[in-house]
Amino acid sequence: MVKSAAAPQSLDKFDRAILELVQRDNAMPLRLMAEQVNLSTAAVQRRIKRMEEAGVITGNVAVVDPNAVGRPITIIVEVMAERTSIEALEAMKAHFRVPEVQQCYYVTGEVDFVLVLTVASMQEYQALARRLFAENTNVTWFKTIVALDRVKVGLEVPAG
Repeated sequence: MVKSAAAPQSLDKFDRAILELVQRDNAMPLRLMAEQVNLSTAAVQRRIKRMEEAGVITGNVAVVDPNAVGRPITIIVEVMAERTSIEALEAMKAHFRVPEVQQCYYVTGEVDFVLVLTVASMQEYQALARRLFAENTNVTWFKTIVALDRVKVGLEVPAG
């Protein structure tokens, strides 16, 4: 279970420098990280562990090129919900937690959700759209946007 994240002011300059490094390359050896932030290896390790326990660092992942794994099409979908009660929204959030959905945002404005998906083909998207949206009785409408190019993709959060 992830604890709530530490308040921004509780992160000092060393924590922020470590965060910048691990976001770029979380496989960087602690020794190299320590050299770059001017701390001991043990201090860097303790700080990373503390930030993981506090929920500042929520995971360690490898970023995979969708083309390399046969999922070259990126699709953004806007979804309007029929019912917006807490229960209905929680059910939709759970419904959208499938592997094809890379990101899902509950948003303000004209739509209720914005999803980012990766698929192998438009036929795969058509089946997925049917399952996730068309057959979902709480979806009023959805709009599909096909990305022509992935100009900038990342999860880095400026920590400095």
